[in-house]
Amino acid sequence: MRYKLVIFDLDGTILNTLDDLADSLNYALQKNNLQERTKDEVRRFVGNGIQMLIERAVPKDTSEADRSHVLQSFKEHYKLHCADKTRPYDGVEDQIAKLRQGGCQTAVISNKADFAVQSLCRDYFPGLFDYVVGEREGIRRKPWPDSVFEVLDKLGIKKEEALYVGDSEVDIQTAQNAGIAFVAVSWGFREKEFLEKQGAERIVTTPAELLSV
Repeated sequence: MRYKLVIFDLDGTILNTLDDLADSLNYALQKNNLQERTKDEVRRFVGNGIQMLIERAVPKDTSEADRSHVLQSFKEHYKLHCADKTRPYDGVEDQIAKLRQGGCQTAVISNKADFAVQSLCRDYFPGLFDYVVGEREGIRRKPWPDSVFEVLDKLGIKKEEALYVGDSEVDIQTAQNAGIAFVAVSWGFREKEFLEKQGAERIVTTPAELLSV
């Protein structure tokens, strides 16, 4: 293996979480008498964590108190329903297993709340990751490189030995800020053309292509 560690983003990279995110967001909006959002809108809103998702989804003139209520409603609903419709992308699980069989360590970093990241990785990818990091106190959200550095430190891997795999402009910026190699996937929440415009130099269209990288 060229790399000793492959770090994966979660939403839109290894798990298709869009339906559950949209359902919980619209539950929270409806509960607080705000207009619901389409799935395509939610697709554009995700990537920078739950708080930013809420800020993008509510009207611009929404008060801080009302945004806080929407956020709390979202968290309560998503904690119970984060795996209702979520599924791994076809072929991803097999490729992660092959990477590990080849002697490569694997990890996940995400802007999703840490409790959800830990739960989803445990339920959908049992035993397939050496370390998992979600949003929590003391770890700044991507594109800050904090989560990448924590993984490298915990697993004893140098920057040049790691590859980061993601599906969004946030992931591109995170890899740049961390100074590690990056490959984008085109099956997630952002289209290939958009990723190219954001500076992605390597883009794979199927999970099987990851091994070639």
